[in-house]
Amino acid sequence: MLILASLYVVLYTGLCSAYVKQKGCNVYEGKWVYDESYPLFNSRKCPFIRKEFDCIKYGRSDDQYLKYRWQPNDCDLPRFDGVEFMRILKGKKVIFTGDSISLNQWQSLTCLLYTASYGSNVTHEANESMSTDCGVSIAYFTSHYLVDIETEQFGRVLKLDSLKNGELWKQADVLIFNTWLWWYRRGIKQPWDYIEDDGVIMEDMDRMVAFTKALMTWAKWVDSDVNTYQTKIFFRGVSPAHYRGAEWNEPGVRNCSKETRPLTGSTYPTGVPLAAKVVKETLSSNISSSNSVHLLT
Repeated sequence: MLILASLYVVLYTGLCSAYVKQKGCNVYEGKWVYDESYPLFNSRKCPFIRKEFDCIKYGRSDDQYLKYRWQPNDCDLPRFDGVEFMRILKGKKVIFTGDSISLNQWQSLTCLLYTASYGSNVTHEANESMSTDCGVSIAYFTSHYLVDIETEQFGRVLKLDSLKNGELWKQADVLIFNTWLWWYRRGIKQPWDYIEDDGVIMEDMDRMVAFTKALMTWAKWVDSDVNTYQTKIFFRGVSPAHYRGAEWNEPGVRNCSKETRPLTGSTYPTGVPLAAKVVKETLSSNISSSNSVHLLT
């Protein structure tokens, strides 16, 4: 459900910001409400869902979790209209960049558009990319850290001050980024062997410091390389971890696999994650224009 909420924010806060300003609405303050008219698409009929995310197809018996929508306190979000979305973005390219959160958002949006067009005007291309007959292109680019990982003779190096993929990204009309959940991975789940920072190569460093440095590299790239008058940029805020039940008032629970209902209210029980604060501070201090990047909090 957080995926759809983020999409609504992208659509109606960014592309249709006049509506939100007119209503004086903070779309981040609200609650999840049950709505029998949901979901907006059937995952079993959408070709863009990876099997590991297709819960219904692979045996989940309940479907109530699909019937929630985000309700801001001070206004109503317009119901998603895939046809209108494609009209607004006719001839435009959208790229989601990041980890599985960005992938989930890409899957949700492509399924929404596939459903809106009855699948007749949508082309599924390789490497998580789709296009419509009206020229709307929606792509996903895997980049767990945003900055580069390069293979040297001595191993894989996470380069905190290198962002070569930016040449591809900045060609898009709308960019949605995210990163965080991979920064504390270790052992076989860690896709790099060394870290390089300002020409110095080391085996490891404080991960929050590394995360901050990488964000600074990304923010400086936005400031220097991207024409933000032509390209709309969103940064998907940090999601809380889902491995410690104490964070949602269930001590002893190690993951959210048996949770069936969303948390109530707009705030997480344990407060804003430190990484989310780092994101906000880094963006505000390293990007010259406050309108260059819209932070999805």
